[in-house]
Amino acid sequence: MIHITDSMVDAAVTGADAQQVLFDAFCDMAQGHAAMQERIRTESAGTKISTMAAVLPRQGYAGAKVYTTIEGRFSFVIVLFSAADGRPLASVEANAITRLRTAACSVLASRRLARRDIHRIAIFGAGVQGRAHAVQLAHEWHPAEIRISDPYATSDVARGLESECETRVRMAGSAQEAIEGADIIVTASRSTQPLFAGSGVPRGCFIAAIGSSLPHTRELDDVALQRASRIAVDWGPQTRREAGDLVLAGAQCAVESKLVELSDLLAGRAPGRESDDEITIYKAVGVALQDIALAGLAYARVT
Repeated sequence: MIHITDSMVDAAVTGADAQQVLFDAFCDMAQGHAAMQERIRTESAGTKISTMAAVLPRQGYAGAKVYTTIEGRFSFVIVLFSAADGRPLASVEANAITRLRTAACSVLASRRLARRDIHRIAIFGAGVQGRAHAVQLAHEWHPAEIRISDPYATSDVARGLESECETRVRMAGSAQEAIEGADIIVTASRSTQPLFAGSGVPRGCFIAAIGSSLPHTRELDDVALQRASRIAVDWGPQTRREAGDLVLAGAQCAVESKLVELSDLLAGRAPGRESDDEITIYKAVGVALQDIALAGLAYARVT
């Protein structure tokens, strides 16, 4: 049994690699060839521990992700097993995996839910996930501009991202300025309240809402949900329980009638975007299938 560090993951796995292995894993899920457990959170005296697990027989791996949350900071570890004989194969420091897999799944969702002509991307939150989304989406869509909205970030963040994204990156002065004319909006924040007015979302926009995974927090308002034609989720059983954007939505949003599983979307079993004017949403909370699939790829690459 070996230990795989974040630096080893970063050296062995690219964003494109992550996108491919996650596409395969979600297609396996759609065909009934993979399974996962919902996240369980346990907390005492300000320390929270969370666990989630998945089995991917076709890939050859099973495993569990375990992580702590203390004062809003996360530390992730995955224990990886052989799905063939049950042997423990590796412990995997999983901060890099969490960063890679979240952005990779937003890219996969965008291939089915975004328009083909992407010129402007707006990103709310310049933390680890916001920056990862900027890079992977830029490499996928080659936009003319990326706008960053984050009250705690400086212009240095934009300058640093420009070389990685190979396009213009600038800070937006307001939420409305960020989303004006945006073809893709990413919400990767710690906000407990909607980040912008849904009435301002441009027609034809694709939104990847990935920051909130607690039932009392949300990044999108009811208007954005009501205007959306389709809402893809990374896994319905967990997302319905955890995603405040959906849990807190009013009845007029008709959320249930719009939901599709990401696995069905990627496998072609559910329709994607059907017109250029639609507003589409991918609401992610992060699921174990993503973590174990990517941990398996990292293990295969480093051994």
